[in-house]
Amino acid sequence: MKNHWTNHLSGYVKVQVSGRGAARFINRLLEQKVLVWDVKNMGTESVVFYMKLEEIRTLRVAARKSDCKVTFLERRGAPFFGKKIMKYSGLLVGLILFCTMIFILSNVIWGIEVKGASPATEHEVRKALEEMDIKVGKLQFGLDQMEDIQKELSERVPAITWIGVQLKGTTFEFQVVEKKQPKENENESYMNLVAAKNATIVQPMVEKGQGMVEKNQYVEKGDILVSGFIGREDNKKFVGAKGKVMAETWYKTTVTVPLKTHLFVFNGDSKTKHTVKVGGFEIPIWGFGDPDFPDYEIEEDRKTFRFFGWELPVSYHKKIYLSKEKAVRVYTEEEAAVQGEKMARQDVLKLAPDDAAIIEEKILHKRSHNGKVKMTIHYQVLENIAIGQPMIQGD
Repeated sequence: MKNHWTNHLSGYVKVQVSGRGAARFINRLLEQKVLVWDVKNMGTESVVFYMKLEEIRTLRVAARKSDCKVTFLERRGAPFFGKKIMKYSGLLVGLILFCTMIFILSNVIWGIEVKGASPATEHEVRKALEEMDIKVGKLQFGLDQMEDIQKELSERVPAITWIGVQLKGTTFEFQVVEKKQPKENENESYMNLVAAKNATIVQPMVEKGQGMVEKNQYVEKGDILVSGFIGREDNKKFVGAKGKVMAETWYKTTVTVPLKTHLFVFNGDSKTKHTVKVGGFEIPIWGFGDPDFPDYEIEEDRKTFRFFGWELPVSYHKKIYLSKEKAVRVYTEEEAAVQGEKMARQDVLKLAPDDAAIIEEKILHKRSHNGKVKMTIHYQVLENIAIGQPMIQGD
């Protein structure tokens, strides 16, 4: 009985009854249905026992009607523990406030470091971070995931090839890899521009060197387009070749588009759940129960709590369940052909340089078989075919 959890909640006391008739006193309590336990005789006229706190009034009434002396030896349970806490409430509140402030300050951004970038690129990165509301004094809880920050920075700052994002304690560290910019050096003085592929010249644009091709001329891969020499045979001078040679090139691609496709699509329904994970246990805060829809995808946002720079085994999780359902996409042969042309154009532009443009396309073959439309398409593309080729010294 003494270990029953309900007694700890309501509180109980250890009582000593001394004097003549102590045993009769205990019997009188039992007759009044007062619960006592662990009754022990401490001599001929002394008894010790435990009883509930809520029955103290009955004990006092019984004591006044007897010749016994009642002494309270121990007070145990939640009510007495609460009184002890209230006695030191000022210290406790101060400790809680101190820990809360340290916890909040441990989850604030106090430093931003940009490494591996030139001063100009670092300025662009810091400017982008300001626009993204990532700055000193900002709480870490409101920030996007590291992957999202990395992706957005790569899009906002064209001068970087890659950027690594890492949170070390209260400091954000950004490791930048800049795009390699072409540098003029002495080696460029010993360079020709040659054709990267077979093509028909459309417009040569020579900045340095001597042009070797004309408009509408057909060239093969490796032919010299712009020579790094200028002057006559008896008085040649190395200047290096520089410029662009726009030419018409040709691509052929084959695509296959199914007329009927089974796929999943989002229907707009969603459910959001907020939980706190402590170690291996996940405690729900809001959004209870499982989603009402059978098929879904989960988007999860996780924030880890820190204290004095240490990562605590406590994290906040926000899970969004996005409902999806099966759907069937059906194309007519004409619609499939249109989609096939779009796919083919994308494939060709991936193979060609960034500044390339499709000037003409022609469907060479189109066939519908086994629920699919198969197309072979020929493309004429305008692109710069000039690439640098170092000259051998002595040529």
